[in-house]
Amino acid sequence: MLNENIKAIRKSKGLSQEELAIKLHVVRQTISKWEQGLSVPDSNMLISISEVLETPVSTLLGETIAEPKRDDLKAISEKLEVINLQLAKKAAARRKMLQWLFIFITCGIVIIFAALLVLNSPYLGWDYSDPELAVAGVSYHAAEWLFVRLAPIILIGAIAGIFLTRKKD
Repeated sequence: MLNENIKAIRKSKGLSQEELAIKLHVVRQTISKWEQGLSVPDSNMLISISEVLETPVSTLLGETIAEPKRDDLKAISEKLEVINLQLAKKAAARRKMLQWLFIFITCGIVIIFAALLVLNSPYLGWDYSDPELAVAGVSYHAAEWLFVRLAPIILIGAIAGIFLTRKKD
């Protein structure tokens, strides 16, 4: 039992027999004999082994340590690969959606600017003696004023967004 535990824990820590032997100041053949069950370490050496392997002595003396099976590791790595692919697809779809949003914002701003240029502020020639027409004219003017002030900033941000969300090859 001790021999199997030393071997399993050594392998799980990624150590060779030679590396463990160097850390314990013994020869590799000593490690080999312990793992084959041909000899056992004394109590002081058992404490040193537990310190080097960062494992309690009770674990070394206790139950058999099960080595992770290759099939289990392969299944886990396959599942992780599938998850990574799903996350990559989700990120690509999100990036593409954002890019289209920025394109639509850019097109919308350009179209509204063109419409405002063509209309040439029609509210300027309105007769403001009618109160309802006066409210409409002021509202139209306020919207135009706000759009003209904010649209360039939004347009620059949208164009930057288009370039930042493009697919990098």
